[in-house]
Amino acid sequence: MQETPAQYTQRLLSYSEGKEPLALQQTTPKKLSALLKGKTKKRLMRRPAPGKWSVVEIVAHLADAEIAISWRLRQILSSNAIPIQAYDQDSWATTLDYAHRDSKQSLEDFRVLRNSNVALLKTVPRKLWENYGIHQERGNESVAHIVRMIAGHDLNHLQQIERILKEKR
Repeated sequence: MQETPAQYTQRLLSYSEGKEPLALQQTTPKKLSALLKGKTKKRLMRRPAPGKWSVVEIVAHLADAEIAISWRLRQILSSNAIPIQAYDQDSWATTLDYAHRDSKQSLEDFRVLRNSNVALLKTVPRKLWENYGIHQERGNESVAHIVRMIAGHDLNHLQQIERILKEKR
């Protein structure tokens, strides 16, 4: 059974509860790099189950999600209460061929984009963190809320990658 937008939001927020979300975001590229280091292409491309993403696909997703996040943050910071379009991550994965992406390039794209977003957020006045976008599926989401969601999203996928890499298949 697929989770609702509210369940998805609650799950992601629960991962980073009680932690500093911007600090978590800042550490994700290094943690991701450490997880991938020394792994063979074959191992990174192996799917844990039919219909489930491989590590290569997850890293490509993180890089592309960071593009969407970059755009959303800038839109919300400059235009409070702006509509935010949802996107179909599975459609992106298929259309953009995540399964055959170069994991090193995806990691580098993610690292550069993430560093840019964190640097931006550190310079934005905290009062602008109250600005919000109206997400097509999830409703009002402030910058502060999005920052917490991103941290949870990171932790979710880092745990997923760790599980995949521990499997002995």
